[in-house]
Amino acid sequence: MRTTTIGDVKILLPDLEPDDLDTATDLAGSLTEALVEGAARHGSHLEDISIRSSLITGVNLSESTWEAGSLNGCEITRTDFSGATLTGITIERCAITGSRFTGTRLTDVRLKDVLFDGCRFDYATLQRVTAAGSVAFTDCTLTNGAWSSCRLPRIALRSCDLAGLELDSCHLDGTDLRGSRLHGLKTSLDNLRGVTVDEDQLPDLTRLTVAALDLTVRNE
Repeated sequence: MRTTTIGDVKILLPDLEPDDLDTATDLAGSLTEALVEGAARHGSHLEDISIRSSLITGVNLSESTWEAGSLNGCEITRTDFSGATLTGITIERCAITGSRFTGTRLTDVRLKDVLFDGCRFDYATLQRVTAAGSVAFTDCTLTNGAWSSCRLPRIALRSCDLAGLELDSCHLDGTDLRGSRLHGLKTSLDNLRGVTVDEDQLPDLTRLTVAALDLTVRNE
C-alpha cells in the first residue's frame, strides 16, 4: 500500500506489481490479484461481483450494468464506464486514472480511500453516493453532471472543471475545491456550506450569491 496526499486529504492506495498478478481475460466473475487488459464487456450485466487487488487496464464497460459487489485494492486505468449504471457497489482503496464515466449513473455507491485522477464525469449522475473515508478527484471533468443527495464531506475536488454541474441536497462540508473551475456551477448556497476555496474563485462564488439571493446590482 502507498499513501497519496491531495491537499489535506490522505488516501491509502494499492501498490500493485503486474508481474505478481495472474492474467485474466474477462470480468465475468469475482477476481483476486488479477491483471485484466483490453477486455470488451460493452453492455454486459454484472451482479454481486467482487474484484480485489487487481489491475484493470483498457477495459470497455460502456453501457454495462453493475449491481452490488465491490472493487477493493484495485488500480483501474483507461477504462470506459461511459453510459454504465453502477448501483450499490463499494469502491475501497482504489486508484482510478484516465477513465471515462461520461453519462454514467452511480447510485448508492460507497467510496473509501478512492482517487479519481484525470477522469471524465461529464453528464454523469451521482445519487446517494457516500464517502465513508478519504476521496479525491484531481484534474477531472465534471461538467454538466447532476449530483443529488450525496454525502461527500471533507473530500478533495482539486483542479476539476465543474461548469454546468448541478448539486441538489448534497453534503460537502469541509470539501476542498481549490483550483477547480466553478463558473457555471448550478447549486444553491446550502450545498457549498463549509467548503474551502481560493481567492481566485471568489468572483464565481459572488455570482452564485447574487443569483441565489436575487440581488439587484447597480453601479449608480
